[in-house]
Amino acid sequence: MDFKHVPVLYEECLSNLEIKPDGIYVDGTLGGGGHSFGIGSRLSEDGLLIGIDRDTDALKAAEKRLEPLKCGKKLVHSTYADIRDVLDDLGIQGIDGALLDIGVSSFQLDNADRGFSYMQDAPLDMRMNAEDDFSAYDVVNGYDKNQLTEIIRKYGEEKWASRISDFIVKERKKGSIETTGQLVDIIKAAIPAKARREGPHPAKRTFQAIRIEVNSELDQLERAIDEFCDVLNPGGRLCIITFHSLEDRIVKEAFNRRLDPCTCPKEFPVCVCGKVTDVVKVTGKPIISGEEELDNNPRARSAKLRVIEKKR
Repeated sequence: MDFKHVPVLYEECLSNLEIKPDGIYVDGTLGGGGHSFGIGSRLSEDGLLIGIDRDTDALKAAEKRLEPLKCGKKLVHSTYADIRDVLDDLGIQGIDGALLDIGVSSFQLDNADRGFSYMQDAPLDMRMNAEDDFSAYDVVNGYDKNQLTEIIRKYGEEKWASRISDFIVKERKKGSIETTGQLVDIIKAAIPAKARREGPHPAKRTFQAIRIEVNSELDQLERAIDEFCDVLNPGGRLCIITFHSLEDRIVKEAFNRRLDPCTCPKEFPVCVCGKVTDVVKVTGKPIISGEEELDNNPRARSAKLRVIEKKR
């Protein structure tokens, strides 16, 4: 199966990165290389594109796709949260811009063998890095009822979390839950018929929650934002695309903390902690897709782009 991923908010990202032809830019979620190709196309032979991904299939596909680019290219098997280590290994002090496209790629969703989709029956997997030991199977079959309820409620924002976890625990007493199809049937049985007929697919929120837990997605994102801000050169920009409220909230709050780092109590008349911001706001409200993009790519419907810039 070809690694295909339709880059969301493509022009908006490239525009907001304000790419310098001889700059150093990082695509921290390389995927199939869609955004990276756009960035690299705007770089000269003196520019450098660094692509990072946990998925070795993505790296192989991106290497082939990015081959025509004339700029320098470094593709790294890692996670974007380890950006400092990646740059240290490459002997690079700072970067001129970075893009993070958070979440699961179209390829991972469409490739049934990866176990991300509730629309296709497959082994319970959901690992973005296939070399990791921990998978969706371990969550579904190893977590107790309270643990399952907590992650489904917290990461899936699923109001039927307790009932779903109860059904999972009861079902696995008969034998281990092996496939996404089995899990979908359990979720459908747990959610009352009326609720199943309203809103998105009944398994969507639970699958999202398990995927986030397996890949530590929100922890990675929270850790990465300050790391990327720290390694930006003056005038460098960080663009982050999120796809659900949990991710967007983390980005918004992290940007706000960076914009106003003062830790003094609110009742203090003046700041005494001495902490001052080293970034400036580029976006207030997030940038969202226009109607044309939504018509061509329904998966862009929930995408939000936020941008911050290192002070010049």
